[in-house]
Amino acid sequence: LTFDALSDERFDDSQSVILQQIRSIACVPLMFKDNFSGMIYIDSRGKKARFTRESLDFLQAFANQAAIALENVRLLVQLQEENALLKEEFHRLYSFKEIIGKSAAMQNVYRTIGKVLNNDTTVLIQGETGTGKELIARAIHYNGWRKEYPFVPVNCAAIPENLIESELFGHKKGSFTGAISDKKGLIAAADKGTLFLDEIGELPASAQVKLLRFLQDKEFTPVGEIKPTHADVRILAATNKDLLKQVQEGNFREDLYYRLNIINVQVPALRNRMEDIPLLIHHFLDRYNRKLSRNIRKIDNAVMKMFMSYSWPGNIRELENTIERAVVMSSRPIITEEDILLPENSVQKNTVRAGMTLEEVSRQLLDRTLKAVDGNKTRAAEMMEVSLRWIHYKMKEWKL
Repeated sequence: LTFDALSDERFDDSQSVILQQIRSIACVPLMFKDNFSGMIYIDSRGKKARFTRESLDFLQAFANQAAIALENVRLLVQLQEENALLKEEFHRLYSFKEIIGKSAAMQNVYRTIGKVLNNDTTVLIQGETGTGKELIARAIHYNGWRKEYPFVPVNCAAIPENLIESELFGHKKGSFTGAISDKKGLIAAADKGTLFLDEIGELPASAQVKLLRFLQDKEFTPVGEIKPTHADVRILAATNKDLLKQVQEGNFREDLYYRLNIINVQVPALRNRMEDIPLLIHHFLDRYNRKLSRNIRKIDNAVMKMFMSYSWPGNIRELENTIERAVVMSSRPIITEEDILLPENSVQKNTVRAGMTLEEVSRQLLDRTLKAVDGNKTRAAEMMEVSLRWIHYKMKEWKL
């Protein structure tokens, strides 16, 4: 603050003050949490002392509010830029380029999903555990016209049977014990986007009826509600089971099966596309080199032969886990056999012998399967086609 800039020695060298005959000046900083973002400057060519201490206090109070507003704008722009980058990364991550493979089996997959990107046709994705069914579902969503809207994945096998309807369709307050408030279901959460129903074969019969109605009419009724609700949602489903066999056995509705199976994508097991293994290895090496700040660029020929002769029961997920472990463990710029742990390497071959009991064989099989899936009990149950309860019980009984 200066009452007369022309006589203030601080402005002796200021040509603008002299030329424009500026008398009074008030200037305050724009500060927010020690961050300087600019100045507010006012001057007057009229009489001296046009601005007072009260003027300066008022200007500072205004500047404080202006600084907050500017910071909010800066943060908003930053969030918008970060959101745009995140969307771009999502679209890149789930582009066709992230589905690795040039085999004939994968070319069939590409052709099929390329035809269903920009329509609302229901797609059933079938394949063994670990083949990348969810990655394909995400690629369909993020390369289609619904990509700006939610992609909501649901593992039907992970939700207790008594909660599945509430989770999918929502519920009204007081509709059952524990329903202390209205809850929006996953279908409503996916409005205008895509709902991905993984392990659709595990859906209980009561939920199958409601899902069929939604597929037919795009309407659903939350638990405890009377009036149906509309939602614009595309349904993608996946399973590692033979759904048609489940239909024949009476465990899955036939009408729902045909409603889901309008377009079928069969994802090949890794053992049926062995020519893609070198491409996948390069892809995962690059990913975990970046993630773990390593510089491992190749694998030993002996390791490649090992990979090409292994059956990969856990499919791509098992290969990815194997590469990640090797990148972590290797102390050299090349991955060797010492860095690799596969079930055949960790147990003797031909360990099943005459005279062994069924329990002994089952124990060996469970032990090898758990090692193949890094101890993931749910995946072990899927691969062995037994219940998760059986896995827990036997692990405790056999102290695995």
